[in-house]
Amino acid sequence: MIVERLIVGPLETNCWLVSSDAKRVLVIDPAGEPVRLLGIIGPRRVEAIVLTHGHFDHIGAVAALAAQKGAPVCVHEADAHAINSAERNGGRVFGFEVAAPPADRLLKDGDVVEAAGVELAVLHTPGHTPGSICLHGDGHLFSGDTLFAGSVGRTDFPGGDARTMARSIARLAALPDETVVHPGHGPDTTIGRERRINPFFPRA
Repeated sequence: MIVERLIVGPLETNCWLVSSDAKRVLVIDPAGEPVRLLGIIGPRRVEAIVLTHGHFDHIGAVAALAAQKGAPVCVHEADAHAINSAERNGGRVFGFEVAAPPADRLLKDGDVVEAAGVELAVLHTPGHTPGSICLHGDGHLFSGDTLFAGSVGRTDFPGGDARTMARSIARLAALPDETVVHPGHGPDTTIGRERRINPFFPRA
């Protein structure tokens, strides 16, 4: 699996380009800067756009990317209502009128996203938002704003819930220590490292 990270948008969101070859790509959280993002993708075929959740700072380039590349947009069914409304995705509160087109595929726990030669299992991990997901496959976890290096996503926004987040983190804690975590913001980490240092991880 080839994994590229781009830091884009007003909140320095990690956008992930995932593939198995140089001709096609799966894009996770195209958060902003569409001209730059499209330039980096270049002639590669975008086979899917997957959103880890519906907040404005993760969807800013979705409309342009979907229009230019004809790629389907995928999001968990519980966050689908948020992506095409600046009020519901939180953007308006911060002065950003951001909206994405309606999703082409509504995801749920246990689904598999197959695109660009990779397969990623959908893990529904609510807490940050009702429809937050992580994508897991081939020793990698794309954790969105559920899990960060040394921390977890905020639960004080509308739709967030601390107890639900704790259950989601407990689920991720069951993954192998060597799993590489690619979060929605900040540096990569591993499940083993988070088990040792993350105060939100369950303790034996």
